[in-house]
Amino acid sequence: MNELVIMKDKQAVTSSLQVAESFNKNHQHVLRSIDGLKKDVSNFGQMFIETNLPDSYGRNRRGYYMNRDGFTLLAMGFTGDKALQFKLKYIDAFNEMEQQVKFQVPSTLPEALRLAADQAEKISVLQPKADYTDKMLANPGLETTSVIAKNYGYSAREFNKLLNGLGIQYKQGKTWLLYAKYQDKGYTHVEPYGYTNSDGIDKVRNTMKWTQKGQRFLYDFLESKGIMPKVEQTA
Repeated sequence: MNELVIMKDKQAVTSSLQVAESFNKNHQHVLRSIDGLKKDVSNFGQMFIETNLPDSYGRNRRGYYMNRDGFTLLAMGFTGDKALQFKLKYIDAFNEMEQQVKFQVPSTLPEALRLAADQAEKISVLQPKADYTDKMLANPGLETTSVIAKNYGYSAREFNKLLNGLGIQYKQGKTWLLYAKYQDKGYTHVEPYGYTNSDGIDKVRNTMKWTQKGQRFLYDFLESKGIMPKVEQTA
């Protein structure tokens, strides 16, 4: 038996002739089944390609190439124990061929240049995120909300309101504190600091700062809401 699945135009496919042979069916009956799908399947052209296929005598005959989805759709109507075994063999063959396609080395200079360009584009997209998170994780100390807000393009006041609106923190007096569900996670540390009020009296007030773990939490939480640091924002 010939190979169940082949590579054509960098895609794993099988042919209607191969399917007919594997499932012991008349090729014309297989063609009729595929033609029948054409009427009802809106994306038929994405799964099946009509072509000329050489028969056992080397003569060109009308046929189809189909990808995994096309084969799956066609084979739904094939029943019986042997049919099940061949379906499983086809699944394995598609998996194996798709792995080969995934790791295929470019064979021409244009293909190599295209691959290099694609990789460079992926790196350019991921690099800002890596730079920001590396910088964040490299700082084991506490960070003020003002500094984090600046990284996101907000003022401290705007950023505090944002976190309040997202249910992360609330204001008690003059101090922002985390809601109960986040309080015992090690995300923040409250520090007292001294200041002199307008009457010249020395006072003490608490301020909340973010730990390294808290900064990571903020990054992941805000990312899930589509809010990114400025360095990662696309123009």
